[in-house]
Amino acid sequence: MMATHAPRVLVVDDEKHLADGIRENLEAEGYATEVAHDGAEGLEKLRKQAFDLVLLDVMMPKLDGLQVCTEIRQSGIQTPVLFLTVNNEPADRIRGFEAGGDDYLAKPFHLKELLLRVAAILRRSAWYEHDQSALDFGGNRVDFHTYEASAWDGTAHSLTHKEAMILKLLAEHDGNIVTREEVLDRVWGYEVFPSTRTVDNFIVRLRKRFERNAEAPLHFHTVRGVGYRFTVEPQTLSDKE
Repeated sequence: MMATHAPRVLVVDDEKHLADGIRENLEAEGYATEVAHDGAEGLEKLRKQAFDLVLLDVMMPKLDGLQVCTEIRQSGIQTPVLFLTVNNEPADRIRGFEAGGDDYLAKPFHLKELLLRVAAILRRSAWYEHDQSALDFGGNRVDFHTYEASAWDGTAHSLTHKEAMILKLLAEHDGNIVTREEVLDRVWGYEVFPSTRTVDNFIVRLRKRFERNAEAPLHFHTVRGVGYRFTVEPQTLSDKE
């Protein structure tokens, strides 16, 4: 869970001048900050220490940022990751999110925007860690701390950070509609990317994991043109896609 101490941020970037400048500005904002100057050093620090956020350059020697993010996610480390990179094409951002990143900021960037992104990610993490630690529905169980889940048929799943956040948000509004825009705002924190269609794809993945029949869902319902309604108790609704 997010601790009461100053948030700990790791900056991983092979541009020493830039990394040190980011560290100085983060420390001026009250964040406890460390720096690593290549992917291998960053990965070692992440495996040995607990951080609340990682600012991770994509293009680096030894291990690039995508490899570092993939490695930590596979090892169960769910620390939020903000990618920093000169590559800002949609395909690059998609690869970043698929690797397990939480946000994506193109270089060169304005310091104020970086600080706003950092604060937004930490706020979302604090919300996610608050209150509900597990969810049981329809024979499924999800642990929001470990991201581990067991489905109704006995299948074990490891959720991504985004999958767990979306499920927790929907569960907090059990029986009520949550708009696509609200999901983007609460889970991603901004609306430039991804699109609402990306949210739809996450819902499809959750249905495949937890519904007995993904084509006739009893828990994850789409409200056409608006958003989604999650129900802990199985319901058949008419407002499907």
